Amino acid sequence: MERGVMLAVCLLCWSCSVCVVTAIKRADMFPYGTLSGDLILAEGDDETSRVLSLPKPLYFYGSLFSQLYVATNGIISGQDLPMEKQYVDDGFPTDFPVVAPFLADIDTSGGRGQIYYRVTETPSVLNRVAQEVHRGFPDAKFTPTHVVVATWENVAAYEEQTRTAGPSNKVNTFQAVIGYDETDSYVLFLYPEDGLNYFGTRPKESYNVEIELPARVGFSRGEVTYLIFSRTEGPHYSVTSDEQSVKNLYQVGNTGIPGVWLFHTGNRYSFDNIVPASIGGLLDTPPTGGHGLSLFFFTFFSRFQQQCSQNAFCSDYATGFCCHCRPGFYGNGRHCLPEGAPQRVSGKVSGTVTVGSTPVELNNIDLHAYIVVGDGRAYTAISQVPEPVGWALMPLAPIGELFGWLFALELPNSQAGFKITGAEFTRHAEVIFYPGNQRLSIVQTGHGLDDHNHLTVDTVVSGNVPFLPPGAEVTMDPFKETYQYYPSVATSSSVREFSVVSAERGSESFSFQLKQNITYRDCRHDNRAAVLETLQITMERVFVMYVKEERILRYAITNKISPVRGPELVNPCYAGNHDCDTTAQCIPLEGQVFQCQCATGYRGDGHNCYDINECDEGLSSCGAHSQCVNLPGSHRCQCQSGYEFGFDGRTCVDIDECSSTPCHISARCINGLGSFLCQCQPGFYGDGFYCSQTEGQKEKQTRSGMEQGGPPSPGAFIPQCDSDGRYQPLQCHGSTGHCWCVDFRGQERTGTRTPPGTAPKDCDRPDEPVRPKTHCEHHRDSVQTTSPGGYPIVGAHVPQCDANGQYTPLQCHGSTGHCWCVDSRGQERAGTRTPPGTQRKDCLPSVAPPTVRPLPRPDVTPPTNTDITLLYAQGQKIGALPLNGTRLDATRSKTLLTLHGSIVVGIAYDCKENQVYWTDLSARTINRASMATGAEPEILINTNLVSPEGLAVDVKRRLMFWVDSNPDIIESANLDGSGRRTLFDTDLVNPRAIIVVSSTGTLYWTDWNREAPKIESSSVDGQNRRVVVSDGIGLPNALTYDSSSGQVCWADAGTKRLECVSPDGSGRRVVHPSLNYPFSMVYYRNHFYYSDWRRDGVIAVNKDSSQITDEYLPDQRSHLYGIAIATTHCLSGMCVVKVSRELPDLPPQRCRGSG
Repeated sequence: MERGVMLAVCLLCWSCSVCVVTAIKRADMFPYGTLSGDLILAEGDDETSRVLSLPKPLYFYGSLFSQLYVATNGIISGQDLPMEKQYVDDGFPTDFPVVAPFLADIDTSGGRGQIYYRVTETPSVLNRVAQEVHRGFPDAKFTPTHVVVATWENVAAYEEQTRTAGPSNKVNTFQAVIGYDETDSYVLFLYPEDGLNYFGTRPKESYNVEIELPARVGFSRGEVTYLIFSRTEGPHYSVTSDEQSVKNLYQVGNTGIPGVWLFHTGNRYSFDNIVPASIGGLLDTPPTGGHGLSLFFFTFFSRFQQQCSQNAFCSDYATGFCCHCRPGFYGNGRHCLPEGAPQRVSGKVSGTVTVGSTPVELNNIDLHAYIVVGDGRAYTAISQVPEPVGWALMPLAPIGELFGWLFALELPNSQAGFKITGAEFTRHAEVIFYPGNQRLSIVQTGHGLDDHNHLTVDTVVSGNVPFLPPGAEVTMDPFKETYQYYPSVATSSSVREFSVVSAERGSESFSFQLKQNITYRDCRHDNRAAVLETLQITMERVFVMYVKEERILRYAITNKISPVRGPELVNPCYAGNHDCDTTAQCIPLEGQVFQCQCATGYRGDGHNCYDINECDEGLSSCGAHSQCVNLPGSHRCQCQSGYEFGFDGRTCVDIDECSSTPCHISARCINGLGSFLCQCQPGFYGDGFYCSQTEGQKEKQTRSGMEQGGPPSPGAFIPQCDSDGRYQPLQCHGSTGHCWCVDFRGQERTGTRTPPGTAPKDCDRPDEPVRPKTHCEHHRDSVQTTSPGGYPIVGAHVPQCDANGQYTPLQCHGSTGHCWCVDSRGQERAGTRTPPGTQRKDCLPSVAPPTVRPLPRPDVTPPTNTDITLLYAQGQKIGALPLNGTRLDATRSKTLLTLHGSIVVGIAYDCKENQVYWTDLSARTINRASMATGAEPEILINTNLVSPEGLAVDVKRRLMFWVDSNPDIIESANLDGSGRRTLFDTDLVNPRAIIVVSSTGTLYWTDWNREAPKIESSSVDGQNRRVVVSDGIGLPNALTYDSSSGQVCWADAGTKRLECVSPDGSGRRVVHPSLNYPFSMVYYRNHFYYSDWRRDGVIAVNKDSSQITDEYLPDQRSHLYGIAIATTHCLSGMCVVKVSRELPDLPPQRCRGSG
C-alpha cells in the first residue's frame, strides 16, 4: 500500500474507529439460482440466452426495449448479439445496446461457472431496488414494477486449449440488476468480496502475445439512426478505464457501500447520458493512483461518522455501517447517554380533547419528565392543564408510560426502549374507554437531544375522554405489558382497569384498551437476526393525580423490563383463541390460564355477557330534570325541555331563555325553572310576545319557541294552548306525529308518548301504577332494544320470562338450538347445556346469559338511485361503486361502511336478503350487514379464525364458504353462522379465493402454493375433490365464473394473465396476457372487474376484445381486496350463482315469492 493511502486509512481508523473497508458478501447479493426462479445460460465460450420477454417494456437511455438477452461475456443487451469477435476485444462504444457489469472474454465450458437470469416482481426484490435508488437518488420518484437480475457465478476467463499449463483457477462472481417502472430505469452492479480474481482477458486474435485487455464496465446505447438512412454511434458511459479501476470495483462504490454501484440509465421523456449515484463515494471513474481511493474512504467514512453520537463509534459491516455507543454510554449509537445518570425530558402538548360533550383546546402547554434510570422511576408533569381536562386525563398514564419504557430498569436479557429507538421516534397510540367507547389518539414524536442532553418529545392528543367529577381520585393497579419488536417498529396492545373514587358517585371501575406502535430508524447491517423479539415491561407502581390549584397533571410510574418467559407468549388472550364473549375482556393469568370478565356496563360470567340497564336498575348518574336513555354497556342523560347540560355534561340546569330576549320590546321576561314568562310592561296590554297600548286586544297563545313577529321554524314543535292560555293536556307534534300528555307546566308525563299511527293516551285519566320490571324483564328488554332502532339482535339469545316476569326454568337459544337450565338470576347451571337434537334437561325454576352484540359500529350508507353496484374492500372500509351499464360510475362512488380497526379481505353479497358479508383479517371474524340505510354490522363467527380471506355465499342453499389461509382450511356454515363445519384441512398451502356455482352445487378455490399452485373444485358438501388447473399458473389470486360460457376464470398475479377454462380442464384460453397485480375479480355482462394492487383501483376488461376498458382509482390510496356485485333485486341467475367474486348471466329464474 502506498504511503498516501496508508496515511488516509490510518487517519480514518483514528477518527471513526474502523480500520478496514470491505465489500459486500456473496450472501448480500440479490437472491439468485434455480430456487429463485432463474433460468441458466448454456455452457460455452460465446453463448446468448433465449429472448427474455419483459412483461412491460423498459426505457434504456431514451429508447423503449421489450426484450433482453444475457450473454456469456458479462453483458446484457436489448437485441440479439453478434458473434463475440465483433465486440469482445473492442472498447466502448459498442454497435448494439449494452449493459456491461464485466465485459470480457468469459468461458463457462466444462462446468467452469454458471450464469443465471430472470425477470421478477417479487416484492422483496422490488423493495430492495426501491430502497437503493431512493438512497442514491433522494429526489427520485421511483417505484419499480419489474426487476431483471443477471448473475455470473464463478465464471472463468477464456484460455487457449494449446497451453501446456493447466487451466487457471481464477474465477469471478458479479451481478447486474435492472429495475424499472413506466418511465425510468436504474441499474445496480454488485461485486462481492473476493468476487473479482481476474481483471481482464487476452484477445483471441493475438492470444500468445503477453497482453491483457482490462474488462469494460459501463453502458452503451449502440448505433442510432439519423437522416432516415444514416447511422452513428450513440452515447456511452464507462465506469472503468484501466486495470486498477477494475480492481477498485469491489473496494469502492458510489452508493456508500463498497462493491455496490448504482446508475440512472433511462427515462421516457428526456435522457442524455448515464447518471451515477453519489452517496459519499466517487462521482466518476476512480483515478489510477491511491490518492483518489483514500479521498473516497475519508469522505465515505466521514459521512457515516457524522450520523453517530459524539459518544459512539461507527463499525463497518458487509452491507454498510452502524453506530454503537462507547462503553459507559447507552443508546442506539446515533444518540448516546451516560449510563446511570438521571434523564430529563421536555416538550409541548397540544390538540383538542372533548370531555363529555365539551371540546377543550390544549395550546402548546409544557411537559416535563424526570427519570431515575437506576431504578426505573419515571415522573411526568404537564402544566397549565384546564380543569375539566385535568381530571379527565388522569387515567391517561400511557402518556407518561412512554418515558418509562424508554428508560426502564433492565433485567437480564432485555434492553430498554432508548437503546433501540434513540432520541428520534414516533409513537402512535389509541386509547378506547369502556363503557362509553370514547377514543383518544396520542402521537408522541422524539426530536432528538438538546444541548443539555435532554430528550425533546412533543405530544399531540385528540379525541374524546369520559368526564370525571372534580376532586376525583384515580387508582391503577400494577400490570404487565408485552412489547413485540419488528424491524423499525415496536408494538403492544393491552387492556387496563382503573378505579375512580369521588364524593358524588363513590367508587367506580372503568377500563380502557391501549394499542400502540413505536416506529424508529434501526441499523441492520450488523447481521442481527431479523426475528420477532418479545419483551415484557412490568409497571409496579402507578400514581396519577391532578392538582387543581397548580393546574398540573402528574404521572409517576416504576418500570422494569424483562423477557417474557415460557408459555406466557401463547396465552390465549394474546393468541386470540379464547372463548370470552365479544363484550368481555380476556385477562391473561399465569401460563395459558386466562379469565373472562364482562366489560364495564355488562353482566354475566364472561363467556356470556348482557347489557346492564342502568336506567331501570337505578344505576344511572342522571340528575334532576333529566331522562336516562340506556345504551349498550352504558347510558346517557337527556335533559328535559327547558334545561340543558351544565359544566359537568351530566347535570341539567335551567336554560335562561330571557338571555335571548324572546319577549316583546314592551314586555319584561321572567325566567323560571324549565320555562319563562313574558309580561307586558305597565300601560301595555298583550301576552308578552306582543304588547300594545290598546286595551282589550286578544291575547296571543303562548308559543315560546317562536320569534317575535316571525313564522315558526320549519319542523319546530308549537305547544297547543286552550282558550285560557293553559297547556292542553294532550300535545302532538305536527311534523313527527308523536303525541304525549303534559302537566300544567307543559312537562311531558313519563310513559305517555305514542308514535304516529297509534291511538294517543287518554290524558284525563290518572296514571295507573305500573309493576316494576323484574330482573328477567330488564334482561330481555336490554337484548331486544340494544340497537338504536330498538330491534332485537339477530342471532342473540333473548331470555324467556313467565307471566310474572321470572326466568323460565329452561332457556333455549333460537339460533343455535342449545338449551340449558338457569337459576333465579338467569345464570346457567353447570352441566345442564344440551346441543340441538338431544334430550333436554329437567330444570327447576330459573336462565342463561344471552350473547350480546359487540359495541355499536357505524351505520350502512348505501348508494342511491342505482341498480348495479360494485362493492370493494379497502382496508377499514367497504366502498360502493355504481355501474352505468358496464361503465364504472366514479362520480357516484361512496363509502358503504366504515369499519375502524378492521382489515376487510373477502366480500360477498346475498341478493335474496340484500345483505353484504365480509371477512375481517384484523378482528378474525366473519360479519354481515343489511344494505339498508342505518343498518349495523353483525358478527356471525368470531372463534377459531386466524386468517379468513376468500368468502362465497350460496344464495340458493343459504350457505357461506370461506378459506382460512393460516391453518390452511376451507369451512362452511349457514348464513347465520350456525352449522359450521370443516370441508378440507389437508393438501392446502395458501388458499386464497373461493366461489360457488349454485346451479351445479360446485365449489372452486385457488391455492397459490408457490411450489405447486393449483385451482381445485368439489361439491358443496366436500365430495368429489379434484384439481382443475395446475400447469402454467403462478399466484392465482382472483377467481370468478363466466356463466355465459360455463367457464371458470382466474386472474394470476404471478403470470399476469386472465385465463378461463371449462370445469373439465378443456378449452383453456387467455383473455388478457398482461395484467398488473390482480387480487379479486367478478364477472358481469361480458366484462371482468378486478381489484388491482399496482394501481390500487378497480380495472374493467372486456371479454371479447381483451382490452382494458375502464379504471376507477379511489381518492384514498391503499390496496383494494375483495370485490362483489350488489343489486337492488336479484338479477337473472343471481339466485342460482352468486358468490364473493362473481356475478353470472344465467337464464331468468325467480328470486322471491314462490321462487
